[in-house]
Amino acid sequence: MNRIVSLLPSATEIVCALGAEDELVGRSHECDFPASVQHQPVLTRPRFIPEASSIEIDRQVRELTAEARATDALGVYDIDMALLQELQPTHIVTQTQCEVCAVSLRDVERAVAQLTSLDTQLIPLAPNGLKDIWEDIRRTAAALERGSAGEALIGALRSRIAAIPRLSEPLRVAVIEWADPLMTAGHWTMEMIESLGAVPLIGEPNGPSLQFTMDELAAADPDVIIVAPCGYGLGLTRRDTDLLAACGDFVSLRAVREGRVALIDGNQFVNRPGPRVVETMEILSEILNIDGPSWGHQGPHWQPFA
Repeated sequence: MNRIVSLLPSATEIVCALGAEDELVGRSHECDFPASVQHQPVLTRPRFIPEASSIEIDRQVRELTAEARATDALGVYDIDMALLQELQPTHIVTQTQCEVCAVSLRDVERAVAQLTSLDTQLIPLAPNGLKDIWEDIRRTAAALERGSAGEALIGALRSRIAAIPRLSEPLRVAVIEWADPLMTAGHWTMEMIESLGAVPLIGEPNGPSLQFTMDELAAADPDVIIVAPCGYGLGLTRRDTDLLAACGDFVSLRAVREGRVALIDGNQFVNRPGPRVVETMEILSEILNIDGPSWGHQGPHWQPFA
């Protein structure tokens, strides 16, 4: 039987959606969905303060990544090596996308090299767009010998996405993924914005997250602004948006004046490239289609900023 360790929240969701939750033996500190995985042992912890202000987290992460590159030390996260050895994983699912969002592939490879008497298979995920998410599901399913379940899951997710209504007239949309410094979303987020019939501003579909200025945001003049900081729930997202609102330039933006600013639980949805990209697209559709259908996400998963 497989013994799976997942070091990425979206990977945990993929493993469970493939019907392999009973093979999961360990998780990262951020893996919390479905709720039933929370009894699993936790193998990682951040080396920064997750509840700190966005500018303080940015400072800490920059220092940690610079230290790691200069000294070959661990990066932004610690791995419990003793527990990893005890769990005897046959598979570890990790990511290559961002060394800030989760344990880096380099650190996982070094951890696996220290395991004794184990032949552990790494499953690295590398999503930039929706098609990459489908490939990550397919790659994970193949490694776990659940290929047919993977194809069924991909088909079901794509069918649900196809059923989500698109805009009849395009709206120009900016997505703020970090407040200080200001960063826009990219990758699958902007692809989803575009696929709903909107026009993504500043960031590009399948492209990287980009740092930008308030002047650039004002020049882009979005119809809608979405705030979904990476790793933040709605409470911390509202805190950071309040800080943005304290800046006169932000409150003077047309989208802010017209009440077209929405806050999303980015930690649970926008920033998780797994099965719940469908729910993320439903949330985006609720925000953009003022008179369109509702899936009941407003309130628990997204809120207007007023």
